[in-house]
Amino acid sequence: MEELFSKVLQVHVRCRDCEERKANVRVTIELQLTTSPVHKRDLLVRLTDDVDPYFLFNLSISEEDFQSLKMQQGLLIDFASFPQKFIDLLNLCCLEQESDNPRFLLQLTCQSSLLEGPVSFSVVETNAFKHLNHLSLRLVQGSDKEIKDYLATCLSTLKAEKQAVDMKLKKIEDDLSRQLSYAQQTLSEKTKELDKLRSEWTNQSSSLSSRHCQELQLEREKVLELQSRFQNETEHLRQELESTHQKSSQQLQSRVTELEGSCRELTEKKYKNESVIRDLKIKLVGSEEECQRLKQQVLSLRRENSTLDTEVHEKERLVSQLQMRVAVLEQESKDKELLMRRTKEVLEATQQQKESVEENAESKEVQLRKLEATVKSLSDELIKANGIIKKLQGEVRGLVGKIKVKNTVTVSQEKVLQDTSDKLQSVEKDLQSAQLQLSTKDEQISKLKEQLEITMQKLNESREVLKTNENVISWLNKQLNENQLSTKTQFPEPLENPSVLSTAPGLRVWPVSAQFYPQTGRTTASSVTFSPAEPTAVTQPDSAGLDPKYFGKKDVSIPLYTLSSNLPHRELPQRTKPSIASAYFSA
Repeated sequence: MEELFSKVLQVHVRCRDCEERKANVRVTIELQLTTSPVHKRDLLVRLTDDVDPYFLFNLSISEEDFQSLKMQQGLLIDFASFPQKFIDLLNLCCLEQESDNPRFLLQLTCQSSLLEGPVSFSVVETNAFKHLNHLSLRLVQGSDKEIKDYLATCLSTLKAEKQAVDMKLKKIEDDLSRQLSYAQQTLSEKTKELDKLRSEWTNQSSSLSSRHCQELQLEREKVLELQSRFQNETEHLRQELESTHQKSSQQLQSRVTELEGSCRELTEKKYKNESVIRDLKIKLVGSEEECQRLKQQVLSLRRENSTLDTEVHEKERLVSQLQMRVAVLEQESKDKELLMRRTKEVLEATQQQKESVEENAESKEVQLRKLEATVKSLSDELIKANGIIKKLQGEVRGLVGKIKVKNTVTVSQEKVLQDTSDKLQSVEKDLQSAQLQLSTKDEQISKLKEQLEITMQKLNESREVLKTNENVISWLNKQLNENQLSTKTQFPEPLENPSVLSTAPGLRVWPVSAQFYPQTGRTTASSVTFSPAEPTAVTQPDSAGLDPKYFGKKDVSIPLYTLSSNLPHRELPQRTKPSIASAYFSA
């Protein structure tokens, strides 16, 4: 327990239904330090009255209580500097309490008519405008046990003070008795010297008087005439002796006064030394208090140093763990880079297949443009089939556009992968950013895997669509063959003897070839065109990545007869269009 402040201050007491009065109250502030089980500091505020022993109000403020007090009253200081600031306010009140209009004053407010129960102890600053409440503390009246404890402590302190005062008085009495004995001894010595001088003087005077009497008796008989002169001489001698005696007595008195002055100086020196000893004791007490405070600060600093050492060890351990984690993440990034390279290779292979398919599609589009003129003269079923083939071709073009978009997406994904590799190199500089980058990279890799799965699904779907398109093409070839057979049965001569028609002037036979080209992704059939060439076979080049069984050779040729202008008009028999039943097209 360390006492920081203890003074009797003038307090304005306010009770309910009572007039305001002034009272002298002792304000005591103590700092209590507890080290077991937890190092804590509590500030104890006590209000007591030296006249009334039953007047006791207490308040204990811990660090947690101070935080709530700080929030409630808007304080700007911490718990360490709060006691000194509170003491400064109390000192200001102590300085201002003697003035007529004090600037700082203390108020003790109670809600009851008597000064009982909890009270509010406030430090108020007054000015011309309003009263400013700097601090308000709620104190609780001491119970019987607390009052008894307080009185017991007061009694013990009084006993201790009494013992200390008794010891001091005894010590002072001993010193004074010692000094008195010394002074008495010196005085006895001086009186002895004085008696000795007096005895010497009496002896001298008696010897002189006896000798003078003898001389007088001798001279009386011899010289009567010189009696008067002898009397004068004797008087003169007597005067001289008296003067010498007075001088010696004066010297002795002056010496006595000097001794008394020295005695007084010694007593003054003694008092001064006692005051110096008191000041030194006060300084010693202050230095001891400072020493205790410094020791407490050293203990707290050592504890903080130990806590900081533990924190440093924990942080070093965390750094080592993070370095291990970085190494693991680097290894994972390398593995993911290998996976990305493999995915790049797969994407490059698919891109090559796409390019080959696009080249085949372009060559076949040229051929389909040549065949577009002949499709118009075909039957309605072929026109329907051509419409369906155009739809399929549009879908193929959409797929080609999608593949281009996918290529751009793959390029952007490659850029993203490059960015992630750069980010992984900067992991050693910033661990947190590395974790964020790795998380983003994992998300991107998962997205890429999902996109790869989607592309594989689309490839499987395109293969299935190719199968269905092959079935459509085979069905169309079958229908064309049946149509050709029906035309052969209707026109046997030209079909059996095409040379006759070819030898006739102005009559030519144009073989009709129908070609269909499947495309990648979706089935696409080209338009049927008539070319003035020999019958060509419908051939399908091997597309990269597809099964060659879907591209079998199919020859479909339909001769078409055209008449020259120099031949006589001859009505040709009209060909009847057979009804074709289709599973894919309506008749």
